[in-house]
Amino acid sequence: MIGAAWSRRETIRAMLRVGSGLDVHAFALDVPLWLGGILIPHSHGLAGHSDGDVAVHALIDALLGAAGRGDIGEWFPSTDERWRRTRSTEMLRHVWSALKDDDWRLENVDLTIVAAEPRLAGYRQPMRLAIADALTCEIGQVSLKATTTDGMGAIGRAEGILAMATALLWRDDDQ
Repeated sequence: MIGAAWSRRETIRAMLRVGSGLDVHAFALDVPLWLGGILIPHSHGLAGHSDGDVAVHALIDALLGAAGRGDIGEWFPSTDERWRRTRSTEMLRHVWSALKDDDWRLENVDLTIVAAEPRLAGYRQPMRLAIADALTCEIGQVSLKATTTDGMGAIGRAEGILAMATALLWRDDDQ
């Protein structure tokens, strides 16, 4: 019986891949705040080559990491003008399309946004919907949480926003 259970575990390991991503951007004047794929009213946006959406950027890195396909900087270098001011959800769609072409399937993603401002509680569901739409998955496959640092550090002083993401992918083990 133990042998059968161990054999099943080995099969699962061959099929599942987890990746993590982390991104942080400073606040900037005169740019909109895109976060989790939605526009949030705020006095500052996030600095970046694209729209600066740290949540989506962290998610892209998590997906790429799970698939062993590099990182966001390799796919969308800040020297490439094609991606300047691009919506990060378009970048996410581009990456996810390539991963699906390699037969990767999404089990779930989990994001945590760390910000002193703005308050994000009322935006969690719209962000989950935007991310699920970009990944062509069910909203139940997208978890999104928001927290603060209780005033500690640059994020606590509202100098920017940090996001972390984890993604679990799978594919048939004959790949």
